[in-house]
Amino acid sequence: MKEKKRLIAEFEPQAFTQIIFPHAQTDWAEYLDEAQKTFVNIINAIRKYQKCLVVAYNIKEVKKHFLNEDNLEFVKYTTDDTWARDCSALSLEENDKIILLDFIFNGWGNKFAAHKDNKMTQNITHKYLTCKLKTLDFVLEGGAIESNGRGTILTTAQCMLNENRNPHYNTAKITQKLKEFFGAKHILYLNHGYLAGDDTDSHIDTLARFIDEKTIMYVTCNNKDDEHYNELKLMEEELQILSKEHNLQLVPIPMCDALYFEGQRLPATYANFLFVNGAVLVPIYGVSQDEQAIEIFRKTFPSREIVAIDCSVLIRQHGSLHCVTMNFPT
Repeated sequence: MKEKKRLIAEFEPQAFTQIIFPHAQTDWAEYLDEAQKTFVNIINAIRKYQKCLVVAYNIKEVKKHFLNEDNLEFVKYTTDDTWARDCSALSLEENDKIILLDFIFNGWGNKFAAHKDNKMTQNITHKYLTCKLKTLDFVLEGGAIESNGRGTILTTAQCMLNENRNPHYNTAKITQKLKEFFGAKHILYLNHGYLAGDDTDSHIDTLARFIDEKTIMYVTCNNKDDEHYNELKLMEEELQILSKEHNLQLVPIPMCDALYFEGQRLPATYANFLFVNGAVLVPIYGVSQDEQAIEIFRKTFPSREIVAIDCSVLIRQHGSLHCVTMNFPT
């Protein structure tokens, strides 16, 4: 009998969300208090809908940030940083069982220290999950791929095919590997689209996301004076071609006004939203497009609550809401 496997989609029912709490040895050190308050807001939003597992450098200290422990669980581990999306396990369904896939995390192409982050899953999984953990000799971050749960994976060529990830494999081999890992029929590469200030080499979760089996929500830019205008228009054209080839629907969301910190433009994006059971948590940044984006999410997800979370602190470190979380399915 042929094995059946698929990368579970994020819009499917979840057991819990995992998050890593910031500490003084992370890049949040300069404004740790602000960062911790943002993480507390995210955790409190998540736990209204499902459990949240907090990876804590010091459980006793982290617990002080919460009035109670309803829907919270804590596991002790000290990380390099807090980008749970990219260093956590990915959830695969294989022959009706959940298998956790632990890929290599190399700090987005050896840009940052990542040894502790890379070892996190192996150190904490046995404490809270009974699923089998499979360790793979392949560099891949959770934010680099989107699954529709039915055999289609969306990614960007800039990240997935970058020589700073898996230099010993060519495009054909990487595509074959992704199909093998995830039981996928289609690997769809976007060759255009980026965000200024992004460290990830254009992670797909900052640009375009599956919101159901047949629909992709993506960032669009209508301001011809914005540096992203041409690239995002080309990305939109690519998505339109893919939508015809694969019978997909497209939902555009606006590009944010330019935001800066210490003279550098920040990668603010509404595409970095988070699914939880019964709701979608949407990052906002205190810009004019926030209201329009929230309204699009309300119309797109009439059966889910839409919860806005101020993520203007998160983007100082070049990530947002989806980047600091990882979902695990029921």
